[in-house]
Amino acid sequence: RVNYSAAATWASLSLAKMADKTCTIRTRKFITNRLLQRKQFIIDVLHPGRPNVSKGELKEKLAVTYDVKEQSGIFLFGFRTQFGGGKSTGFGLIYDDLKAAKQFEPKYRLIRNGLDKKVEKSRKMKKERRNRARAIRGKKKNSSSKK
Repeated sequence: RVNYSAAATWASLSLAKMADKTCTIRTRKFITNRLLQRKQFIIDVLHPGRPNVSKGELKEKLAVTYDVKEQSGIFLFGFRTQFGGGKSTGFGLIYDDLKAAKQFEPKYRLIRNGLDKKVEKSRKMKKERRNRARAIRGKKKNSSSKK
């Protein structure tokens, strides 16, 4: 027989140990892109003993390292964990201000970062709109209303 309370305690201890393990962040190919008002870099995360590190945790550490006031101006994406684990590599952007982020970032990344709302449209609505636009294409706007 298994003492379930002991097994539950062991599981909670192992989870606590996993969370305690630290991760190391290194940035490579760091560029200050004045044209797009951002800093861009490749980020290497060393996390031995952990499956991966959350983007929220990485944002907190980057905000402290690069003295960023608003964490919503930090965009992290494209992470791949190396075979065997222990190391992940991704891409990072730190915008000078939120206005620049909203201007240059694609809409899906703004939605992921909480800077924009996702507009829920049905598949049928999108198709109908596309087909209506297709019928009008190449004609004068006035002539399309006569047909």
